[in-house]
Amino acid sequence: MQADKPTDIENDLDEEPGEEVESAPPLRVGEEQELGSSGIKKKLLKRGRGWETPGPGDEATVHYVGTLLDGTKFESTRDKDEPLTIKLGNGQVTSGVDDGIITMTKGEIALFTLPAEKGYGVDGRDDVVPPNSVVRFEIELISWISVVDVSKDGGIIKKVMEKGQRNGGPGYLDEVLVKYRVELVDGTIVAETPEEGVEFYVKDGHLCPALPKAVVTMERGEKARLIVQPQYAFRKQGRDASEGFHSIPQNSVLNIDVELVSFKPVIDVTGDAKVFKKILKEGEDALSANEGATVTITYMGRLEDGTVFEKKGIDGETPLNFVTDEEQVITGLDIAAATMKKGERAVLTIHPDYGFGNVEVRRDLAVVPPSSTLTYEVEMLDCIKEKAPWQMNNNERIEAAGKKKEEGNLLFKSGKYQRAAKKYDKAAEYVSEEISFGDDVLKLAKPLRLSCWLNGVACSLKLNDFQGAIELCSKVLDVEFHNVKALYRRAQAYMGNADLILAELDIKKALEADPENREVKLIQRNLKQLQVESNKRDAKLYANMFARTPIVTKKLKVDKTENDRKDEEIVSMEVENVAHTSHPNN
Repeated sequence: MQADKPTDIENDLDEEPGEEVESAPPLRVGEEQELGSSGIKKKLLKRGRGWETPGPGDEATVHYVGTLLDGTKFESTRDKDEPLTIKLGNGQVTSGVDDGIITMTKGEIALFTLPAEKGYGVDGRDDVVPPNSVVRFEIELISWISVVDVSKDGGIIKKVMEKGQRNGGPGYLDEVLVKYRVELVDGTIVAETPEEGVEFYVKDGHLCPALPKAVVTMERGEKARLIVQPQYAFRKQGRDASEGFHSIPQNSVLNIDVELVSFKPVIDVTGDAKVFKKILKEGEDALSANEGATVTITYMGRLEDGTVFEKKGIDGETPLNFVTDEEQVITGLDIAAATMKKGERAVLTIHPDYGFGNVEVRRDLAVVPPSSTLTYEVEMLDCIKEKAPWQMNNNERIEAAGKKKEEGNLLFKSGKYQRAAKKYDKAAEYVSEEISFGDDVLKLAKPLRLSCWLNGVACSLKLNDFQGAIELCSKVLDVEFHNVKALYRRAQAYMGNADLILAELDIKKALEADPENREVKLIQRNLKQLQVESNKRDAKLYANMFARTPIVTKKLKVDKTENDRKDEEIVSMEVENVAHTSHPNN
């Protein structure tokens, strides 16, 4: 089985049905085994190193000796001690040789026995291999270079000269540090980075279109050679000489030797491209801080022109302690801090929507103008996370749920419904029905969970999230089918969604459970008014839809047939029936 091969090569291969060749299972030295259903037999003569194998499209350097079954040698690279480099998949020697090599590891020597169809077939080869001959190849895999068609059209071919660290490569948003040298096909150097390399954001591009496209396929420390066709280089126009570099002629093919020295991951924290976090140093913990975590950070805040407007924990300043998701700092810093790990250093870029908005704000060291984009250099010194529900005992869960609910109540009273809803949702999580409680604790957990769901419904209604309110009410009613508050609020949500029939059903159920409930009676009156208005609209709609349209001509009057008059009478009766049966009193 081929390991660590880029899928973009594999997915582009057009293999004939039945031509798949399975990699050899582990063999002992001297053992022979057939490779799948290919008819090829492999005998291991010397074990290789590692576990990686080359794949179709790669360039393998091998020694081989070809013989007939009687031992007659017809070809050998060892005679001249000159190994051969072949592109796998092209059948440069035979298709069977390619199929054998992709099962080998570096340094391995194996003997392959090929049936005629995997060797030289019915024609044989000159006078040295008779027609329909079974042949043998003793092959030593010296090394190989992975080859990737980056652009999928042959426009950017990447040859991996030295593999990277195999822990993933950069993404579209990341900042990369690369070294490169650009040559024309005649060897003329036309561009080269300084010794320390050059940094750029992948999304912004650099040099030519091929470079960022290739870089995102590389791993940290990887070195590669790119063969770039003009459409991914400088196209027809080429490039004029500048900054000490040669000009690039029109329609030039480029050879680019590139090394991905390192990269800094950049994360779109909010998902709307308004808070970015560039990680300068990875944190120590496996998990990041979360909402409600107590964090200690140092930071320096700058405006776009570099003006420092605030700093904490730097130059003798005291570090900042705060609880995430408590609005103790600006929203962008709050949200980003919750994603950081202890020991992590990062640069945050914060849009005004998550900063100070469109107002002028005076901070410790400078005034922040309206609509300012902010940059924070932040280090997470310490982070005390809230316990997850599964880390708590039952009493701790009850206490944590009650605390979150109270926090939600305060937020609700201050009109912060979105954040209140999150608190109620978190509180309900602590006393989830999936947690096994004893009977004594269950008496506390169940009503607390229902109360949090119902409070969440109140938030959803304030936010006009009627579907969310319906779903939460339904959760409550799955536990207590007669819960009047849940029926009442779900009816409100149905009315908000203009689903008056379901709203009426919930109101009837609520009145059956509590016939004298004033709030339910009031919403019932509101519902009836909505039904009357809805019926009027429906009747008008049907009347307009089926209204008579007289046919008038200047010279010819067409009388209605008897069938036409009957059809109109039927339609008129149907409209009347719809209007009549939809009345709330029927």
